[in-house]
Amino acid sequence: MNFFSYKNGILSAEEVALDHLAEEVGTPFYCYSSATLERHYKIFSGALPKDSLIAFSVKANGNLAVLKTLAKMGAGADVVSAGELKKARAAGIVADKIVFSGVGKTVDEMRLALAEGIYQFNVESEPELEALNGVALAMGKRAPVTLRINPDVDAKTHAKITTGTSETKFGIPFAHAREAYKLAASLKGIAIVGIDVHIGSQITDLEPFEAAFRRVRELTLILRSDGHPITRLDLGGGLGVPYIENNQHPPDPAAYGAMVTKVTAGLDCRLIFEPGRLIAANAGLLVTRVIYAKRGEAKTFLIVDAGMNDLIRPALYDSHHEIVPLREPEVGGERVKYDVVGPVCETSDLFAAARSLPPLKSGDLVAIQSAGAYGAVMSSSYNARPPAPEVLVKGAEWSIVRVRRTHEQLIAEDHIPGWLAG
Repeated sequence: MNFFSYKNGILSAEEVALDHLAEEVGTPFYCYSSATLERHYKIFSGALPKDSLIAFSVKANGNLAVLKTLAKMGAGADVVSAGELKKARAAGIVADKIVFSGVGKTVDEMRLALAEGIYQFNVESEPELEALNGVALAMGKRAPVTLRINPDVDAKTHAKITTGTSETKFGIPFAHAREAYKLAASLKGIAIVGIDVHIGSQITDLEPFEAAFRRVRELTLILRSDGHPITRLDLGGGLGVPYIENNQHPPDPAAYGAMVTKVTAGLDCRLIFEPGRLIAANAGLLVTRVIYAKRGEAKTFLIVDAGMNDLIRPALYDSHHEIVPLREPEVGGERVKYDVVGPVCETSDLFAAARSLPPLKSGDLVAIQSAGAYGAVMSSSYNARPPAPEVLVKGAEWSIVRVRRTHEQLIAEDHIPGWLAG
């Protein structure tokens, strides 16, 4: 459920009409609903065992206002860079609710995270383990560590967001887990605290999760028999969301929570989860204005002012996003099949192919839904297009939470060397 609905014939975010925001902010722009973020967090947290740490995946949506909203709900953060760590701290997320993931942590990032006093490092390789040990010893600290173990489980999701099979760059192979933990135990700057696993994103079936978590349970017992103190299980994120309006929805958090409770029963471990898309995706949308409706030889193109630089998921993953007009369509009214495209000079700048929509014309507004995760955070200034600004709504209030850069600001980011001056 989200808090975007038609009111008085106009699509609104909570109590704010989106056509009003379009006039005030300009298009394209992202809009997030506080009530939706809060509701999704409450439902997910309520389905999990007590004392679980929910570390929101900052890579899904790194806007400070979104992070602050979730921090006030009690969320921690899962970060994969120094920049994300600094964003989480700036949003008020306490250090002992931050976990640091990612395959390529640098020495500088390790120093920063140790100085901040984060909850744990999710270490992905033996070389990273040894590097972290050196940094921790030099700082007179011990780094709290889980090792990310690759369970070789197919998440049955898009190949580009699968992370738990043996062919991916992520984690330590399950067969090498005992050897890796033995190494960790020998390092004076490392404190083993648990196990980490993450098998992918936008997973719509509980079976891969259960298979992976059962392997984690098995490994917990093995590692404890080897003398390692396994007190935390980081079970990652990846629970999918409904991008398509039909009757087939991913498992709800209650079913996920029940499965997790069953599989981890009796282990006496604190559980950590890293949801991103589940919390943020359907809490945001991208509002864009029609520039032209263009008839081709075999197709009709709806050219909008948002481009793949604003929302790259359809171009990158062939992702489906529902598209709706801001003005409520007549029930049973005329429909036209459009290819909805942006102005970027790429054939892949395509939001939807042969999408059935009410007749639309220049100046009309539409919303690209389920864009609150991996939307603005993946945007760029390709084609020298300033990325879309972001707006957060709470009830009848709204605020621009990331401004639209001007062309002059984009140009000012470049520097002409002295030998080209004049």
